[in-house]
Amino acid sequence: MAAEQNPRNSYRSPLSSRYASPEMSHCFSEMKKFSTWRQLWVYLAKAEKTLGLDITDEQIAEMEANLTNIDFDRAAAEEKRCRHDVMAHVHTFSACCPKASAIIHLGATSAYVGDNTDLIIMKEALDIVLRKLARCIQRLSIFAEEHRNLPTLGFTHMQPAQLTTVGKRGCLWIQDLLMDLRNLQRVQDDLRFRGVKGTTGTQASFLELFEGNHEKVEVLDKLVTEMAGFKSAFIICGQTYTRKVDADVLGAMASLGSSVHKICTDLRLLASMKEIEEPFEKEQIGSSAMAYKRNPMRSERCCALSRHLMTLVQDALMTHSVQWMERTLDDSANRRLSLSEAFLTADVTLSTLQNISEGLVVYPKVIERHIRQELPFMATENIIMAMVKLGANRQVCHENIRQLSQEAAAVVKEHGGENDLVERIKGSNYFAPIHSQMEKLMDPKTFTGRAPQQVTRFLEEEVRSALKPYAQWLDDIADLNL
Repeated sequence: MAAEQNPRNSYRSPLSSRYASPEMSHCFSEMKKFSTWRQLWVYLAKAEKTLGLDITDEQIAEMEANLTNIDFDRAAAEEKRCRHDVMAHVHTFSACCPKASAIIHLGATSAYVGDNTDLIIMKEALDIVLRKLARCIQRLSIFAEEHRNLPTLGFTHMQPAQLTTVGKRGCLWIQDLLMDLRNLQRVQDDLRFRGVKGTTGTQASFLELFEGNHEKVEVLDKLVTEMAGFKSAFIICGQTYTRKVDADVLGAMASLGSSVHKICTDLRLLASMKEIEEPFEKEQIGSSAMAYKRNPMRSERCCALSRHLMTLVQDALMTHSVQWMERTLDDSANRRLSLSEAFLTADVTLSTLQNISEGLVVYPKVIERHIRQELPFMATENIIMAMVKLGANRQVCHENIRQLSQEAAAVVKEHGGENDLVERIKGSNYFAPIHSQMEKLMDPKTFTGRAPQQVTRFLEEEVRSALKPYAQWLDDIADLNL
């Protein structure tokens, strides 16, 4: 028996056992789910009493006193007997609320507690995601501001290109995350309550309870919606709220996953070039065999989890597409997996990204060396312009520098040597008129354009205003299990 009770003898999702934060895990816990069911039954009873049904304060007080007094073993036994999770919990709640037993779930259908609870939990879980995302943006903003003037090689086609700055590249990451922040805010703002709708969304059972009084049915729906903390409820629904809502929410989460994957892929590439590294603990081991290794394991974890996050929207899309007529139950098992996994995955991904962002290490000397290897080729156009200003023929100048560039490229590619184009130019009598300007012409900062100014403007005009609503949560630290 002891072995059977040991949680390590049975499968547990790594999302809850290894990765996700306690607050997000609680959001999708059984206690949260079923205590919310009970809270919804209380809301319904209160609203029905307000509108004249025979429900007493004593019954409501009894229900409120037992919101978390849940006998899970009894509920499991009831469900095994009746094969219906909602009725199992109605019976379990009734057992500890004998006075209220007769009015629990009055007029409601299973989707009243099931769907409305999912919406409440998603709304709260989105709060957690948004706050964590805001912290990631804020940490990367500090990084971008600190390194806004530091030149670095740009890459297009993963080949060296015009210079940018380390801070400007950071702003590319932030810009994507800002789009996700706005998208997730929009998704949360658009969440509507299913409300009190009955078995097929017609509110027929409640119209019967209130003896054909349509106004009371509408007020009932409004009262319960407000008690649950929602601004509005769906006017139209079938038995359930449209599963397009789930696709909308998971679509925004998938988009977040793509942003994090891109950021952490960039960091992994930069780590391979030894330009930037993620935090590495004093006693951290990179490889069991290669003791010298400093692997970007946090970024790799973010990429792995982000890929999973990006796939889950497919579940929501397919589930929505096969909901026949007013509803089919083939949504249930899928949603139990996809909704919780999306939020738990986003949670740990953002916690890890925050941890990475707080400890990024930049190696300017390595970046400088890489620039030196490529900048001479990039500077050729500026050198030609400087010669032309002093009276040289543009075409003759172009041919001279082309020949020197080819010779320097051969040294690099065929002999594995350093780029010596600058030395070749300095040794050429033809280019003697601009020898004194070479240091200025080769200054990396002259090749970064307006990157530093773009960083400053972007952070001031777009980032700071977006983070204002989250000011009270920005100082929270990311607590990683691993």
